[in-house]
Amino acid sequence: MKEIIIIGSGFSSLSAACYLAKKGHSVQVLEKNNSLGGRARQFKKDGFTFDMGPSWYWMPDVFESFFADFDKIVSDYYQLDRLAPGYQVVFGKDDIFPVEDSIAKIAARFEEIEPGSGAKLERFLAKARNNYDIAVKDLVYRPGVSPLELITPQTIKKVGLFFTNIRKQVEQQFTNPKLRSLLQFPVLFLGAKPESTPAFYNFMNYADFGLGTWHPKGGMYQIVDAMVTLGKSLGVTYHTDHAVDEILLDNGKACGVRVGDTVFDADIVISGADYHHTETLLPKEKRAYSEAYWDKKTFAPSSLLFYIGLDKKLDSLAHHNLFFDVDFDAHAESIYDTPEWPKEPLFYVNLPSQSDPSMAPKGKEACFILIPIAPNLEDTPELRQQYFDMVLARMERLTGVEIKPHILFNESFCVKEFKEVYNSYKGNAYGMANTLLQTAFLRPKMKSNTVDGLYFTGQLTVPGPGVPPALISGKIVADFIQ
Repeated sequence: MKEIIIIGSGFSSLSAACYLAKKGHSVQVLEKNNSLGGRARQFKKDGFTFDMGPSWYWMPDVFESFFADFDKIVSDYYQLDRLAPGYQVVFGKDDIFPVEDSIAKIAARFEEIEPGSGAKLERFLAKARNNYDIAVKDLVYRPGVSPLELITPQTIKKVGLFFTNIRKQVEQQFTNPKLRSLLQFPVLFLGAKPESTPAFYNFMNYADFGLGTWHPKGGMYQIVDAMVTLGKSLGVTYHTDHAVDEILLDNGKACGVRVGDTVFDADIVISGADYHHTETLLPKEKRAYSEAYWDKKTFAPSSLLFYIGLDKKLDSLAHHNLFFDVDFDAHAESIYDTPEWPKEPLFYVNLPSQSDPSMAPKGKEACFILIPIAPNLEDTPELRQQYFDMVLARMERLTGVEIKPHILFNESFCVKEFKEVYNSYKGNAYGMANTLLQTAFLRPKMKSNTVDGLYFTGQLTVPGPGVPPALISGKIVADFIQ
């Protein structure tokens, strides 16, 4: 049995804690904030409940697989419902595309917009499903040690998909700009532009249209509660308000951490916290990656978030709503090419109380708005207010519903808080993008190259950003250590 300290309590840390405790180790999780869950914290106010971070439940098979590893099932911990529609995309006033709860229904809607596209979509998704099976049932569980991990009898047949991109693949088959946007949207969860994402990642389209969008009753924080409950049953100990100040070394090996004046001894230290920040807890000569290394990497966007309580329902909208009524490419350029505040931002509106009455008082609406922005932008109260007014005005115009007079409260979260609350590098919201040169063995390593006994898990290492990949990352690091 080893004494293991895990820094941070995001999904990858909670996952690793469960797997390592099951293997018989003594595990303690140290979280700097006053609640567990990392970026998947919850905000409650006046009877309203908001998931502060992840709000999409995709790839339900990954969650099922996680709990099955402990002889449990999802329904042991929370109620899961498939949303219908999974989400809707607002292209303009009276121009809304609902993403239905089956491939056949979605294909029929494609056909209405572009004759012949329904059958094309079904063929496209059949290939995407094959890629999904290769990726999610095999490749993503590799520790990112060697390029040979990517070479299998299945991937050799797919090698061409790593040297073209999602955008080219979609545009070769579909001509309608709305349909192209719908098929390029899911890769945004991987943190990069469609033209920078290998076409192999079209498995995200199958995750979207094939596996559907789900909602755990009570919100995404139910997953955090479930994993903590499971961890406690396995003997894991959790500490909140424990910000790690230093990783302690003994002859070049991690031997514990310091929290204020308290020392936690350990045989192994794992960090699920921001990778860059974690290395600042080491002496400079023990940091595996330089500041120049991090600065050159492509990071996923940051976000401007608003948590809004409304005294009325917004029944013209769904649980998940994407406002794609402006130029997709122009907004993407403002994130990745010439980092600046977007002139006309796309944005996402989450109304969990549309399908889950427990998330808001009766007759009221919990409204969460997200605007993707470039990391490290200037973040001021004036800019937040400017963009709040901008997106609300567009929401009112596109839905024909008056919203502003019905606001009970509004709380915001942006680059400043991502840095202060999560120690996030440049205030990014999702980690490092999965571009061709930042995939698998080309991502920061799980096992430190400079400090024995120090390991990493989470969105800056393998397999990448997102909640399902975080669960997988925790399993990978636990197996790697064992």
